[in-house]
Amino acid sequence: MAASAAHPGFRPHRVVVLALDGLLPFELGIPHRIFGRPKDSKGRHLYEVVTCSVRPPGPVVTDADFDIHVAHGPEALATADTVIVPASYELGPVYEEGVLTAELAAALAHLRPGTRLASICTGVYVLAAAGLLDGRPATTHWADSERLQRLFPQVDVDPDVLFIDDGDVLTSAGVAAGIDLCLHMVRRDHGAAVANEVARRTVVPPHRDGGQAQYIERPVPDPQQASTTAARAWALGRLHEPIQLRDMAAQESMSVRTFTRRFREETGVSPGQWLTQQRVERARHLLESTDRSVDQVAHDAGFGTAQSMRQHLQTALGVTPTAYRRTFRAGEGKTPEVPQGTSEREPEGDQNVSTPRATRPASASAAALSNSSTG
Repeated sequence: MAASAAHPGFRPHRVVVLALDGLLPFELGIPHRIFGRPKDSKGRHLYEVVTCSVRPPGPVVTDADFDIHVAHGPEALATADTVIVPASYELGPVYEEGVLTAELAAALAHLRPGTRLASICTGVYVLAAAGLLDGRPATTHWADSERLQRLFPQVDVDPDVLFIDDGDVLTSAGVAAGIDLCLHMVRRDHGAAVANEVARRTVVPPHRDGGQAQYIERPVPDPQQASTTAARAWALGRLHEPIQLRDMAAQESMSVRTFTRRFREETGVSPGQWLTQQRVERARHLLESTDRSVDQVAHDAGFGTAQSMRQHLQTALGVTPTAYRRTFRAGEGKTPEVPQGTSEREPEGDQNVSTPRATRPASASAAALSNSSTG
């Protein structure tokens, strides 16, 4: 989709999805669904999504009982602002030996410097075999993480998280974590309001933090046991107030120890981490959608002071509240560097969750995103 006479000078961010033989149709469809929805205030699509193969246009085998026809060859990679590699079950020597096939190496040679790269599930093997993850943190489906680390010892594999944002290279766990990763990229590019609207239309949770555990013991509460759902609803209704862990536990008539264990089983994070995530999301929403002062936003989001909010946003997003508002105030503009940490954990026994420790941001490469149309 080139800039048109109706929208001179406008060019959507181009996402190219690399379809490899043995691909999973569900994961192939994730980038098209998530990036195909966002529009700006003028109704223009913010992204253009195309699919390419390592071969000339033609059929690509899936792991289902049907093939797909891909209309673009590997040269499409040269036009990408972002390249996404979904999972495949037929990676051959990439998966078995950690080396690229000649065909895949030739295709990846089309990549321009500065292209943002992302993988879903076992697509990470392609990035690793190409040497693009050397010295970097990465993740994949928990069932493949041990093999990935053994095959690529130079990669810092974290098997416990949903996704990792390392600036110009992002990796995710399997299946639904690909949705979380793509929503995260939309949020990074265009703010929480745009990403939340995409999530609402897709009927998925608007935000699961990358540091959340891949495997949640009780994603659906056991009807025979008490849940922490009411406590979370109670906390969301009073984020602007100091909230103690014991007060959240009291909403479910549980001890702090039992509540903390049950909370992590159901959400994949500690109460403190969850509360910080909700307050950061509230602050982002208020900075994007209101003219309240930074001090007022800090109070309404529950951080107490502007300094505390600044510290948490800087840690979680890599930008100050003022810079975030300037970028996303109208839902448009270029993207600031918004790296997101995914691996540091909060102590299980934190008794005061009113201002819990934020997660550590991953390192980011500013130059790598500077050439993208949305940042």
